[in-house]
Amino acid sequence: MALKQVSSNKCFEGFQKVFEHDSAELKCKMKFGIYLPPKAETAKCPVLYWLSGLTCTEQNFITKAAFHQAAAEHGLIVVAPDTSPRGCNIEGEDESWDFGTGAGFYVDATEDPWKTNYRMYSYVKDELPKLINANFPTDPERMSVFGHSMGGHGALILALKNPGKYKSVSAFAPICNPIQCQWGKKALGGYLGSDVSKWEAYDATQLVKSYPDSNLDILIDQGKDDQFLSAGQLLPDNFIAACTERKIPVVFRLQQGYDHSYFFIATFINDHIKHHAKYLNA
Repeated sequence: MALKQVSSNKCFEGFQKVFEHDSAELKCKMKFGIYLPPKAETAKCPVLYWLSGLTCTEQNFITKAAFHQAAAEHGLIVVAPDTSPRGCNIEGEDESWDFGTGAGFYVDATEDPWKTNYRMYSYVKDELPKLINANFPTDPERMSVFGHSMGGHGALILALKNPGKYKSVSAFAPICNPIQCQWGKKALGGYLGSDVSKWEAYDATQLVKSYPDSNLDILIDQGKDDQFLSAGQLLPDNFIAACTERKIPVVFRLQQGYDHSYFFIATFINDHIKHHAKYLNA
């Protein structure tokens, strides 16, 4: 599968690059950002996947999160895909910011007209890692996942649906219980249809209830002044209660005064890189 380099910038002795490729899963051209730490010039490195939130592209994280120094120090390749298929010419895909373009929700759609292209779950779980492992100096056995908001939801469900695939998981202000919030009801209803039991397969709070063991160390940071927390879109308490019941270790940190923005992410990103490095470099 051919990769076309879109950009390359030296950063902390490594390189932040953006590539474009034709996605078989999404049936469109897709871009992803990849940071190659200096260590990647001489050794195979573990890969940390970042999943972004609503309206984002591959650019938001790589330009705003200030993760490069920590990734360079810990020798981690960091991959940041886009958040949805692009330019599929599906009627209604650009009508709202929280559904369609920029809002793939990391599910495999089953409803027309979305089911042909909107397969972000399989893209992030299967196609993208295969592409990364085939083209870059990775250790395919060592991968982890983290994300923000809709992407925090994506990271949690990927880890919970695939025990053992990811060494660690973390999230910033994740949508923890989408079957209970407006964003989730709109997206899951649109992509998966009206049968709510199908939505549960993509809901972290539901998935954790049947997670087979407790070998998953989850870190979540949440801004206390996040407008979407107070609006009932994120519902972390429901997820924590489910984790506690199943004895799944979760470190949940409510950060005083912080909101939902990349200023919040940049403040705590080093803690998250460290969290993943602990497991990826073990």
